[in-house]
Amino acid sequence: MTNGGYPLARRTVRRFRGWGGVAAMAVACGLTASLTLLPLTRGGGGAAAEAYGPGPGIGTGVQVRAETCERPEASLTPSSADGPAVEAIKKRGKLVVGVDQSSYRWGYRNPEKGVLEGFDIDLARAVAADLLGDRDAVILRAIPTNQRTELLNSGTIDLVVRTMTINCKRIGEVAFSTAYFQAGQQVLAPKAARDITGYDSSLRGKRVCTAEGSTAYDALVDNSFGAVFKDEGDGTEDDKDLLTVPNQLDCLARLQLGEVDAVVTDNALAAGQAAQDPAVELKGKPFTKEYYGVAAKLGNDDLVRRVNQVLVGYRQGPWQKAYKDWLEKDLPGIPGPPAPLYK
Repeated sequence: MTNGGYPLARRTVRRFRGWGGVAAMAVACGLTASLTLLPLTRGGGGAAAEAYGPGPGIGTGVQVRAETCERPEASLTPSSADGPAVEAIKKRGKLVVGVDQSSYRWGYRNPEKGVLEGFDIDLARAVAADLLGDRDAVILRAIPTNQRTELLNSGTIDLVVRTMTINCKRIGEVAFSTAYFQAGQQVLAPKAARDITGYDSSLRGKRVCTAEGSTAYDALVDNSFGAVFKDEGDGTEDDKDLLTVPNQLDCLARLQLGEVDAVVTDNALAAGQAAQDPAVELKGKPFTKEYYGVAAKLGNDDLVRRVNQVLVGYRQGPWQKAYKDWLEKDLPGIPGPPAPLYK
């Protein structure tokens, strides 16, 4: 798999098999196939109001207990004050952000324009505009899923805006902003695979693909339902990257090639994949509730507070525009961004 452009390599086109010759990814990205997707929540109050809180930009304070990791999505209170991390970015004149280049509608390389676009890209540019006064004063560095934390903590990048789920394990490794999107883990499989019904016992004996270091992989570690999801030599030089892959979209390529039977991933990402390939669909229901956050290096509190300040305004209008531009067609029914939680 290549990290340049769409990740389906030429060998994918040559060897394509499975369910009747689904088009290669670079072509399929242009498809706008209809998608039946259970919305994460629905508008108009009720469950949606409970899930998303009192409304965009209205923060709630909670006490976070480290020993029990209650509400890991709670972050530092917003501030526009400069600190060492923000000052270093201003001195450099560029914000360096780790993003995806292969997740359709989130962070992907437009094959016609040759530029990175998507929901996460819009947010990265909004942060750059606030810090540096120019939405183009940003270096968008395409990074694999399994290197997000390493690249942050090495100082190679300032932030990660890459559908990164906030969870108890990661809050000990990186510092997160408040949540900017709510998603859930779900199973993606061929429509023809009627024996796969979701994240349940129907996965027994099935080859299931996940991204290395992803919450989907952790979920299978906790309960695999008998699925085969680990490569021999996972995490070593002998890792064949067949069932556990560096980039989540590599799983869709494996699925198209018939090398795996199903994928477990965020349904927000899977919705874009199903839009790219009308031969696959989401199975069952989301089995987790997860939140995406902007990640920074631990200790860069001034930068986290500044991002949270950006998100206060972003929730008041730009978020809704980005959702309409990039996600609404394939991921309908989202009433708004999650309400922020502060420590």
